Amino acid sequence: MSHPRIDFDPFDEPRPAGTSHPMLDGLRERHPAFRSEARNGFWVLTRYDDIVAAYQDAESHSSRAVSVADPDPSYRWIPVMLDPPEHTTWRRLLRPLFTPARAAAMRDAIRRRCVELIDGLAGNGSCDFVADFARRFPTTVFLEFMGLPVDRLDEFLEWEHAILHPPPSGKGRAEAMSKVTSCFQDLIADHRASPPAPPTDLVSAAIGFEPDGRPVTDDELLQLCVVMFLAGLDTVTAQLSYSFWHLAGHDADRARIVAEPGVIPDAVEELLRAYSLVLPARRLTADSDAHGCPMRAGDMVLLPLTMANRDPRVFPDPQTVDLGRTPNRHIAFGAGPHRCLGAHLARLELRIALEEWHRRIPDYRVPGGARPMEHTSLVLGLDTLPLTWPPPETV
Repeated sequence: MSHPRIDFDPFDEPRPAGTSHPMLDGLRERHPAFRSEARNGFWVLTRYDDIVAAYQDAESHSSRAVSVADPDPSYRWIPVMLDPPEHTTWRRLLRPLFTPARAAAMRDAIRRRCVELIDGLAGNGSCDFVADFARRFPTTVFLEFMGLPVDRLDEFLEWEHAILHPPPSGKGRAEAMSKVTSCFQDLIADHRASPPAPPTDLVSAAIGFEPDGRPVTDDELLQLCVVMFLAGLDTVTAQLSYSFWHLAGHDADRARIVAEPGVIPDAVEELLRAYSLVLPARRLTADSDAHGCPMRAGDMVLLPLTMANRDPRVFPDPQTVDLGRTPNRHIAFGAGPHRCLGAHLARLELRIALEEWHRRIPDYRVPGGARPMEHTSLVLGLDTLPLTWPPPETV
C-alpha cells in the first residue's frame, strides 16, 4: 500500500504572517500521516489523538533527537533530550523550581519589568512589537530567573537572534553559541565558588542537585542552562507576537480584553491553542504503522502541536479564536512526560503582558501597507510586527 509523500519542509523560507497555521490545517485534513523527504526524510502525524498518543509513549518515541533536521545529535540538552528513567530523575529535581507558587513569587518583578517596557513605548505611538517588546520582556525575566544581571539584556538579545534566527549561511551562529556557553560556564563557576545561601535562582539551586545520589556535573549544569536559554526565550516571544498580531486585527477580541480583563486567562489559553508554534520531533525506537505509513525504528517523526490544537475532531470551529472556549484541551505545552516545565511561568508572562499592555495601549493596529512576516523552524514566529496607536493625549 502506498503512503502519501508531501513536499513539506518545516525550515522553509519566511512567508506572510498567518500563512503557516492554515497551511498545516490543510495538510492535516488531507492526510492523517505522511512522509516528507525534506532534510533527512521524516514522517508527520497530523491529528490530535495520534500526536497525544505519541507524546505519551516515551518508550517508542525517544526524545534523544527532537529536531527532524538533526536525527543523531552530538549534544544532550537536559532534561528535554532525556528518556525515562533518566528523564524522570531530572524532572523530579527540577519540578520544585517551576511550581505555580514559584512563578507567583516572581509576579511583582515580572509585572514591574513589563510596565517599564510598555511605559517606555506608550508615548511613541508606534513600535516594532517583536523587537521592542516581545523579545525584550521574556529575556529580562529569563536573566533574573537564571541569576544573570539584567544589564546584559542587549548582549543576550544579540546572541539569541544569531542562534535561533541565523541567515541561510548560518553566519554568526557558532560564534554566538560559543559566547552563550562561555557565559554559562562562568556563571556555574561563580556559583560553585560562592554559592548563594539560600539559593536565589535556577543555577544556585541546581548546583545542589544529586541525580541518582551523585553530585551534578558542570557539563550537566551547562546543558540545563543552554536548553533554558533556547526553549524559554523564543517560545514566549513568538506566542506574544502571534497573540498581539491577532488582537491588532480583531477589534472585537481586543475590545473585550480591554473591557473585561477577567477574560485574559481564558484568552491566553485560546491564543495558545489557535497559534501553537512548536514543531517537536521524536526518534522511533520500534517499527510501527500509522494510517498506512510504514515507520521504522530510527526514523524521525514530526509531531506538530499546532496540527493537534486546530484539529476539528477535538475543537469545534478550530480556526476561530473564541476567547471563552470551553472545554479547551489544548496541548500547546506538549503532552506526556515531557510536558513543558515552564508552562506556569510562561502563562504568567503572557497574562501580565496582556493586562498591562491593554491598560496603557488599548487601541492599536498594524499600519496599512505593512506586511509582517513569519519564520518557520522548530518554532513558528513573527520576524516583525509593526504596530501603531493614538498618542496618549488623544486616547
